[in-house]
Amino acid sequence: MPDEMGNEEQEPKQPNQEQQPDQNSLIGKLQSLGQTNVPQMEGSNIHCLTIVGQIEGHVQLPPNNKTTKYEHLIPQLVAIEQNPKIEGLLIILNTVGGDVEAGLAISEMIASLSKPTVSLVLGGGHSIGVPIAVSARHSYIAETATMTIHPVRLTGLVIGVPQTFEYLDKMQERVINFVTSHSGITEEKFKELMFSKGNLTRDIGTNVIGKDAVAYGLINEVGGVGQAIAKLNELMEAYKKERDDASEVVQ
Repeated sequence: MPDEMGNEEQEPKQPNQEQQPDQNSLIGKLQSLGQTNVPQMEGSNIHCLTIVGQIEGHVQLPPNNKTTKYEHLIPQLVAIEQNPKIEGLLIILNTVGGDVEAGLAISEMIASLSKPTVSLVLGGGHSIGVPIAVSARHSYIAETATMTIHPVRLTGLVIGVPQTFEYLDKMQERVINFVTSHSGITEEKFKELMFSKGNLTRDIGTNVIGKDAVAYGLINEVGGVGQAIAKLNELMEAYKKERDDASEVVQ
């Protein structure tokens, strides 16, 4: 309507809705979870879970660190187990490691899934990334990828009492027991790699490259995305057949 001066009143400008990303949109998913589904994969029965950067635990890391937050992964793993449309899980790893307890929590959840799982180490699967890599039913590693095996360490203020070292030793045993029970490597060999001297510049441990990880029994095969998906499809077919046979027996 015109005002007293004869000028028409301007309608208040509405904020551009396109600039405010919806949480269900592609940008919204990237901002909240750091990952998204590839559009062409919407109808796929395989879910791809990426674990990159540093695994963040109970302490929030600085914003310039690329992190994978375990509180984001755990609900996704529960949803994967419950969703009937998802028949298999592909885990892609390129991580430097991180929080020990958070990494073990993710590893235990992947290992306890009833659906077929395949892991693939690209670039690196270091430190606590090792238990996550071996937690899948079948594991692959790229020929140029590496895995660093070293003892458990603490950062920050440490109370110098015997109980601290006992706690570290028990935590280390949890990692060793998980890795040896979910892979083909022996406890003696894994400890030998973990406490090796002279391999790392400023630390003890071993940097294991693709073929060596397979030779030690840590990883099942050397391969890439194609081999991993083919193996996952094979496991999914076997899982379906086993489930169908079980239902026929019940009937």
